[in-house]
Amino acid sequence: MRLDKYLADCGLGSRSQVKGLLKQKRVTVNGQTETSPKRVIDESQTKVALDGEPLVYEKYLYYLLNKPKGVVSATEDKRFKTVLDLLDERARQKEVFPVGRLDIDTHGLLLLTNNGQLAHAMLSPKKHVAKIYLAQVSGLMDDSDSAYFAKGIELEDFTCQPAHLEILERDEAEQCSLVKITISEGKFHQIKRMVKACGKEVVDLQRLSMGPLQLDGQLQRGEFRRLMPEEREALEIFGVEL
Repeated sequence: MRLDKYLADCGLGSRSQVKGLLKQKRVTVNGQTETSPKRVIDESQTKVALDGEPLVYEKYLYYLLNKPKGVVSATEDKRFKTVLDLLDERARQKEVFPVGRLDIDTHGLLLLTNNGQLAHAMLSPKKHVAKIYLAQVSGLMDDSDSAYFAKGIELEDFTCQPAHLEILERDEAEQCSLVKITISEGKFHQIKRMVKACGKEVVDLQRLSMGPLQLDGQLQRGEFRRLMPEEREALEIFGVEL
């Protein structure tokens, strides 16, 4: 890998910006000052430092975001703020993207990364990656709805795979329910459509988990953090380079 690309990938700026650092003789390679951006290095073996501080190369980045409502799960949009707008400059430099999507009015866990292989594996229908949601519903859901979910609800354009509906609360006075729904697919507006097929309506939807990743209760809506080492290790089940 060229040294200027390595430095850019470490979050030190664009290719042109890191060339300035090299000209200023602030970069060392294996302890020796290096000024050429064309220097080829082995990112896994070569020791590179800026102003004496060792650099750690990261090929892939992973962000855990508590997506708020009103933000679209995209990298760019002409009308609305995107989830990428909520992250730091490092995320934009490394061109991270959301793994799957949440509707604009759905909030909760969203993983963003630049690891395309991981994204493909987590979204593959063959993997049956479980996604758990908390839904506030207008209407009283009951055991017959749970059975309907378990059977596989038939919608106009496709039949849903069997899903799990757990009824957490029922308020007969307010005619509303709080339920937890687990699905292994993620078609457009799927949960809202499944609940509607039961004659009820989702009024609030939050994603709690996706595969081994859980929503961090310390993150306020719109806040993010990088994945912790144990969370990255949990993603090893997908059998791709991390």
